[in-house]
Amino acid sequence: MTDNGASTPSQAEIMAMIASLQAEVRKIAEQSSKVSNGNPLHAREAESLEVTPPKEKLTLDNPFSEEVMSVKMPENFVLPTGLKPYEGFGDPRVHVKKFQSMMFFNGASDPVLCRSFPTYLDGAALLWFSKIPVGSISSFEDLARSFIDYFAASRIYVHGSDYLSTIKQGQHESLKDYMTRFAKATVEIPDLDPKVHLHALKSGLRPGKFQETIAVTKPKTLEEFRERAAGQMEIEELRKARRVERLQPRKEDEKHPRLPNQKDSRRPFKLTPKYDAYTQFNTKKEDIIKEILNAKIIKPPSRAGSYQDQRYVDKTKHCAFHQKFGHTTDECVIAKDLLERLARQGHLDKYISGRIKQAQTNADHQSDREPHTTERPKHQPTPTRGIINCISGGYAGGGSNSSVRKRSY
Repeated sequence: MTDNGASTPSQAEIMAMIASLQAEVRKIAEQSSKVSNGNPLHAREAESLEVTPPKEKLTLDNPFSEEVMSVKMPENFVLPTGLKPYEGFGDPRVHVKKFQSMMFFNGASDPVLCRSFPTYLDGAALLWFSKIPVGSISSFEDLARSFIDYFAASRIYVHGSDYLSTIKQGQHESLKDYMTRFAKATVEIPDLDPKVHLHALKSGLRPGKFQETIAVTKPKTLEEFRERAAGQMEIEELRKARRVERLQPRKEDEKHPRLPNQKDSRRPFKLTPKYDAYTQFNTKKEDIIKEILNAKIIKPPSRAGSYQDQRYVDKTKHCAFHQKFGHTTDECVIAKDLLERLARQGHLDKYISGRIKQAQTNADHQSDREPHTTERPKHQPTPTRGIINCISGGYAGGGSNSSVRKRSY
C-alpha cells in the first residue's frame, strides 16, 4: 500500500503494461517504414501529423508607450556621433551613462532619451530591443534597467577593495604613473571607503624619500596626500627634463654616426691655407718636419688638437708636427703654411731641386769674377740669414693655444 491508499500493481499487471507498450512501438515503426517506401496513403497521414514552425517576424515592433510616442522631437535635433553602438560586450552601465551624458548636453527629455537609445545598439543588443513587448516601455528608467539586467553577464569583472592592496609602485615607475594606474582601479570599485583608499595608496609606494616623507607627515585625507604627491611629481618631472637635456647631444650623435675621418661640425672655426701657391719639395713633408724639429729650429704646439673628441680620432693617421693622431702631416694646414714660409725665407733650399742648382751656378759665377786673394776682410760680421717666426697651433680643423717662437740664424 502506498501513502495515498492506492493499491500497488502486481507483477503480472506490470508485465501486461510492458507488452502493450512494446506493441504500440512496433506499430509506429511499421507506419514509419511504409511512409519511407512511398505509400501515398500513409504519406498523407504523416503530412497531416507534421507541425509547421512559425515564421520569424522581420519587422520591428514599437516597444514604447503612447506617452513616449506622443512627445514631438525637438526641431533641428541632431544625434551625437561620438558614441559607439553597444553590441553586447562590455559593461552595459557604462554605455547607458555615456549615452545620457551626451544626450543631456543637447537638453534631451526622457521621451527623447527612449526614442534615441535604439540608435546606439547593434548586434545582439539590437536583437534584444526587437523582442521587447509592444508598448511596455513608458520611461527611460524602465528601458535602462531592462537593458542592464539583460546584459549583466557581459559586464566587465569589477575588483573589490582588497584588490587595491595588490597595486604596487614599480621600481622605475614614476609617482604620476603609479597614481594614474591606481586611480583607474578605484573607479571600478563601488562605494570605496576613503580610508581604505588612502591606506592602500600609501602601502603601495616604492621605498624611498617620498615614502619616508609620507610616513613622517602622516596625511589623514586623500586631499593631503595628493598635495604632497603633487610636489614630488613636479620634482620628478624636472629631473626627467634635465636627463633628457643631458642625453640629447649623445642621441644626436647616435642618429648621425660620424666616420673616423669625418671632421667635427662642432668646431668653433676652421683654418684655411694662407698662400695661393706652394713650393714643391724633393723630400716628404713629414721628413722635413722631423729634421727641423730635431734641429730645434721649431717646436711642436703643446696643446694642439686637444679640442678633438677622442672617440672619433683615427689612430691610423699621425701628424709629425703636432705629434698627435687624427690627421696626417700632408693634411695639416699649419705645417703646410710653416714649410712654405720657411721656403720663401730661404731656409729650405736643400729640399728644393731648382734652388740647389741655381745656388751652385751663382757661386761659380761669383768665384770667376772675384780676384783670388788670401786676405780676409777684417772685422766682417757674420750675416744673419733670417728670422723664423713659428706659430704653433691646431691643424686644419682649428685650434687654440698658439705660441710664437723667434729664432735667428
